[in-house]
Amino acid sequence: QVQLVESGGGSVQAGGSLTLSCAASGYTSSIRCMSWFRQGPGKERERVGGFTTRGGGTYYHDSVKGRFTISQDNAKNTLFLQMTSLKPEDTAMYYCAADSLTANCYSPETLRFWGQGTQVTVSV
Repeated sequence: QVQLVESGGGSVQAGGSLTLSCAASGYTSSIRCMSWFRQGPGKERERVGGFTTRGGGTYYHDSVKGRFTISQDNAKNTLFLQMTSLKPEDTAMYYCAADSLTANCYSPETLRFWGQGTQVTVSV
């Protein structure tokens, strides 16, 4: 099994920057994909971005392209979400997700490993 814990959330002004972290533990070598999701007030959960461990590039939602960057540490036990040029509409609870089967990676309904979430609030 895999456990995920997000951290780094907080309150920032529009135009500011913030970096979130997702620490993975357990059988981390089994992970085949990692993604960031977010859910704003009154909105459904949406995928911010993610990748599979075999490479091929990183997916980003159109709303964050050019502003957010997903990366890993050298040990690949921590996933980062670097956020710049933040907007009020980025306000949401941000979740880290992973799975050991590639087929489960692309839908929040099938992804099995989730963190508890970390709140990001962007003020005007």
